[in-house]
Amino acid sequence: MTKNSIDFRGRAEKPGAKGQYANVPIHAGLICLNGPEDMDRALQLDLFKIALAELQQDSDLVNQVIEVTLAAGDQIQVLRYDLPPE
Repeated sequence: MTKNSIDFRGRAEKPGAKGQYANVPIHAGLICLNGPEDMDRALQLDLFKIALAELQQDSDLVNQVIEVTLAAGDQIQVLRYDLPPE
């Protein structure tokens, strides 16, 4: 789990192009909590609870990413995708 998504999956527009997971053929999974740079612990916990709820739906996170993002207007977006892309 990280709140520093770019370092692990690269830029959001092209996940896996760069970052620490760019050349990793298999990994245990990644959970990215995306919010303001000064995100406090309470917000991190709120986003993490949402990520845990997503994992309850499907616990297999091998070679997948779950991104929980606080977007404009305090909307929460959950995105799950393969990394590296198939």
